[in-house]
Amino acid sequence: MSHTQALSAFLAGLTYEQVPDSVIDRTEDLFLDWAGSALASQGSHPIPLFERYAQRMGPADGPARILVNGRGSSAYFAALVNGASSHLVEQDDLHNSSVLHPATVVFPAVLAAAQDLGKTGRELLLASVAGYEAGIRIGEFMGRSHYRIFHTTATVGTLAAAVGVGKLLGFDKEQFISLLGNAGTQAAGLWEFLRDAADSKQLHTAKAAADGLLAAYMTLDGLTGARNILEGDQGMAAGMSSDSDPSKLSDRLGSRWALVETSFKYHASCRHTHPAADALLHLMQRDGLSHDQIASVVTRVHQGAIDVLGRVVVPQTVHQAKFSMGAVLGLIAVHGKAQLIEFQDFSLTDQAVAAFREKVTMELDSEVDGAYPARWLGRVIVTTTDGRTLTAAIDEPKGDPGNTLSRPELEDKFQRLLAFSGARTAEQGRVLIERVWNLRSAQSLADLI
Repeated sequence: MSHTQALSAFLAGLTYEQVPDSVIDRTEDLFLDWAGSALASQGSHPIPLFERYAQRMGPADGPARILVNGRGSSAYFAALVNGASSHLVEQDDLHNSSVLHPATVVFPAVLAAAQDLGKTGRELLLASVAGYEAGIRIGEFMGRSHYRIFHTTATVGTLAAAVGVGKLLGFDKEQFISLLGNAGTQAAGLWEFLRDAADSKQLHTAKAAADGLLAAYMTLDGLTGARNILEGDQGMAAGMSSDSDPSKLSDRLGSRWALVETSFKYHASCRHTHPAADALLHLMQRDGLSHDQIASVVTRVHQGAIDVLGRVVVPQTVHQAKFSMGAVLGLIAVHGKAQLIEFQDFSLTDQAVAAFREKVTMELDSEVDGAYPARWLGRVIVTTTDGRTLTAAIDEPKGDPGNTLSRPELEDKFQRLLAFSGARTAEQGRVLIERVWNLRSAQSLADLI
């Protein structure tokens, strides 16, 4: 049995009863975090473009809900818009070793399909677990080389979304094998957009969620897909990776629950900036430094951070600032945090932040690079204006599994995300939180959000 076949057999046989309660709990946590990220982008460019496209091309109404405007649509167009909206504010989750943002592709597809098919909360949770477990392992299989050129959440995300919907549809092993083929052949998404401050990142997650759903519904109707799209001679790894490891596809299936390894985002920026941001914040608090007492900051980073963040020199948009190590550390140094309000109000206009940005450099560190992507280490070297050299190290950034956000912290983050866009009042937010904490008991998902 190939690793692809083993993964497909596991997905087909997975039942709700086999999933530990702790994994179900964490799936609800991740769902709330995803919903907040989606609602926080209400009204923000380029999300209205996706809404208009769905309105123009899709049905006037339908069983699946578009979160940012509450309209009903088809499952396909709801997945498309919700996939775009949940990846804009850079607050959606990340799994370290796969470098995959699972929530922004899995939940839009699974929720839309579940609403379309009249599924329950338990069925949604099981399907989401399947999407996470498959997507994370496929991301790990594709290796570090894939991420240098391809946006893993776009490519692998298409398969993760497809698997989640396939589980809702009750696929057997053979259908999952074909489903992976139909999803994998659509996988796309390149990092070049970041150099130009283009909007394509939202297109990546929109298409991954919607195309994953498309692959599942078409496979249900009999569309066959390549049987070896991952490991084959002309498959994804052959064309998109130079260090793939097929054993990752079947790694400890049923005993290792990769979903619980997923990290929450504390700072509203690219996850590659978080370790250094936490290390700098720790150093400034420990040594009582203000931003104007710092002459330079050297961040010791992994190669993946340089590949992604090195494209942004002087950010031109708020979204691009979230991919600038200097801008993120400038917000941390000057304002003490780098959340949505700080990015909106200060990332492009605050002269103190701009001045600090110029003090920050990235250097490849062999220890940090060797630990990546399983661990994302934070290392900074600070030179003060009076000539001192200070260092700080963070091994588990805030939000990582070993330094995770508690449910009260997730509730606080959720309310902050709603307040940022004005998508819901605090009281409406409390109602939504309660619904998500009881998701496993929901008999209908029609008006969940």
